[in-house]
Amino acid sequence: MKRIITFGTFDLFHVGHANLFERAAAMGDTLIVGVSTDDLNADKKGRTPIYSFADRVKIISSLRYVDLCFAEESLEKKSEYLRHYQADILVMGDDWKGRFDHLKDICDVVYLERTPSVSTTEIIEVITSK
Repeated sequence: MKRIITFGTFDLFHVGHANLFERAAAMGDTLIVGVSTDDLNADKKGRTPIYSFADRVKIISSLRYVDLCFAEESLEKKSEYLRHYQADILVMGDDWKGRFDHLKDICDVVYLERTPSVSTTEIIEVITSK
């Protein structure tokens, strides 16, 4: 049984997120998603997400591709999360390419091409500029 894991904020859910989950789920039997907490997002992006952590987990958990969600509280704990959930493959968007290669001693690391012209940050910029 192959366990796939991915991480993200997944705020303002869009087709790029759906594509990531569909492609990641196709690589194995179980898809596990680490959803960044509000505090982690405030630290790494300088702002909290539009949707609360609880709402984002509810949205992600409802998807047919996703088997389990958990709180990602720290970027520095990726290796702990991979070991805890016994991940076989870490899947990330290619905007992170190379950033998680140091985890290849724990599991395979795959960077998937992002869906063109779709970005939560860009969506927020469009909304706030109006």
